[in-house]
Amino acid sequence: MYIERLKLTNYRNYDTEELTFSKEINVFIGQNAQGKTNVMEAIYVLAMAKSHRTSNEKELIRWDTDYGKIEGDIQKKYGRLPLEFIISKKGKKAKVNHLEQSRLSDYIGQMNVVMFAPEDLTVVKGSPQVRRRFLDMEIGQISPVYLHDLVTFQKILKQRNHLLKDSRGKKLDETLFSIYTEQYVAAAVKVIRKRFEFMELLQQWADPIHFGISRELEKLEIKYRPVSGLERDFTEQQMCEHLLQKLDEQKQRELERGVTLVGPHRDDLAFFVNGYDVQTYGSQGQQRTTALSLKLAEIELIQQETGEAPILLLDDVLSELDDYRQSHLLNTIRGKVQTFVTTTSVDGIEHETIREAKMFHVKQGSVDV
Repeated sequence: MYIERLKLTNYRNYDTEELTFSKEINVFIGQNAQGKTNVMEAIYVLAMAKSHRTSNEKELIRWDTDYGKIEGDIQKKYGRLPLEFIISKKGKKAKVNHLEQSRLSDYIGQMNVVMFAPEDLTVVKGSPQVRRRFLDMEIGQISPVYLHDLVTFQKILKQRNHLLKDSRGKKLDETLFSIYTEQYVAAAVKVIRKRFEFMELLQQWADPIHFGISRELEKLEIKYRPVSGLERDFTEQQMCEHLLQKLDEQKQRELERGVTLVGPHRDDLAFFVNGYDVQTYGSQGQQRTTALSLKLAEIELIQQETGEAPILLLDDVLSELDDYRQSHLLNTIRGKVQTFVTTTSVDGIEHETIREAKMFHVKQGSVDV
């Protein structure tokens, strides 16, 4: 899979810009705040129907205009696929092959991307929220069912939280609370089971990759950690019963605080290198190797699940990696994955992959080849 053409209209600091790409490596060079990352973000938004940088989509629309539009021509194994994504004050509109999609969950997955930015280096040592977002975005690309289940879960969680908040200092409507809790548990277990399944697949790819990057010195283990204490080998019924019990135990605290305290929205991931928790005991080098292993494993996993290699976005990340990790990354992707790189300079990046790349120079919202 690769993107042949990208057209931006009223997007961020771009008035209108149309670009054609190499199906191998594309490098965007320019000083900070010129628009390099905006191009990278646009590719990500075209794939994921949301930005990796902001939750306020109005920021994506060029100043003093009513809408922003991203168009792309994707080449897949069965042929060319035009995609279009429009953001306006009325909301979002997505088109596949010129046909508007009624649900975004039907749109996501048409084009697969793996984003690696400096903030992704914090997936290991950052907050649990960062790791949950990583999980949700990556599973969503390969499983439209997961996206649907996640939206359902979030909707029920919101209703349950609203009831808990409204009941503080008042009598709880036990019947309604019981209905919400049963619906909540059913939705939560679907999300948790898919996350367990995904983590097993990711582990299979990430461990050997990490072993190679660490010069065969380190074994990586990834664990999904539900706050409820659920185990992977529980049946669906056992998971439901266990989660109901944990919610019952937390009921008084939930009523006091007005929020749901147990469920996938509070779960986390843990990373172990040679049996030690990398988040707590790992060096910065080990944490970065773990993050890099995850991203390279994502590429392999998406290709395995969809039959096509995803598009790789390296946003200002090469300068964050030492020479050895940089070389390992570039060797791994060479000739396999269409890659986009942003950087202020290619000086110091001594690698054939970069020398063979198509170069784009970015200045004040304008791109020159």
